Amino acid sequence: MIKVANAPCSWGVLEFESKSASPGYAQVLDEMAAAGYSGTELGDWGFMPTDPAVLRAELDRRSLALLGAFVTVRLVQPATYNAARETALGTAQLLAAVESSNSAFIVLSDEPMADPVRAKMAGRIGKAHALTARQWDSAAGGVEEIARAVRDETGLDTVFHHHCAGHVETAGEIHELLERCDPALVGLCLDSGHATYAGASPLELLARYRQRIRHVHLKDCEPRVADAARREEWDYQTALRRGVFCELGRGSVDFPALVHELAGQGYSGWVVVEQDVLPAMGAPFESARRNREFLSRIGL
Repeated sequence: MIKVANAPCSWGVLEFESKSASPGYAQVLDEMAAAGYSGTELGDWGFMPTDPAVLRAELDRRSLALLGAFVTVRLVQPATYNAARETALGTAQLLAAVESSNSAFIVLSDEPMADPVRAKMAGRIGKAHALTARQWDSAAGGVEEIARAVRDETGLDTVFHHHCAGHVETAGEIHELLERCDPALVGLCLDSGHATYAGASPLELLARYRQRIRHVHLKDCEPRVADAARREEWDYQTALRRGVFCELGRGSVDFPALVHELAGQGYSGWVVVEQDVLPAMGAPFESARRNREFLSRIGL
């Protein structure tokens, strides 16, 4: 049975943004539960309590599972791999202490916005901005190193999250990385919105990597905003602020087909609604509620 969660990024809690304008974790969890979700991702380190007993109590009070945490690494800077590994390990230790079934994931990604060129070109990356074969080999080695440490120390699995404004954005870039990574170590987190904004098809990615997809982010992409972003050459944050990731069902992602294919493949993990917004944008609770209602209408 597919289970439905949400994440703090739907309330403006993003790794590259100040949290001063974001709601606190208690409000986010209250509203997440009230909107009908069964689980959450962790959000940035320190946003939620980092004491396992305290965090477990907060989640239990709202009947929420903890199913993953987003961790970043700068793939083109090997000197950052050790620090990213330690961050991933500390995060995984918290997840494992809170979820004793070891069912949560480290959701690893190239750090969005770290490269100004990738941030500027998000949604319209061309071959001229591709990594070299040597860089891909290094990146895959770093990802495997982190995933191996997480597995060996905590028993948790790692999935890689392709992400606009990072170096693994397009379908071709996803392929370059996954081809170099051991499937037993590194799965894929399929994100429907990032795939669509990057010019890929979520359904094609699902068909191609069905054996490696262990975690799914459901995000929509507003085609008029995406087209304007490409035409006007907006950077990633401008596209976010203009609503490129809209409420589910209001963009170009074919969610009924995606859910049908997931169910047909026997996927029984979590799908995580993510409507990335910047702090103070929109009405997150109302959007979360409408997103959950939309998924209910299509069978989730």
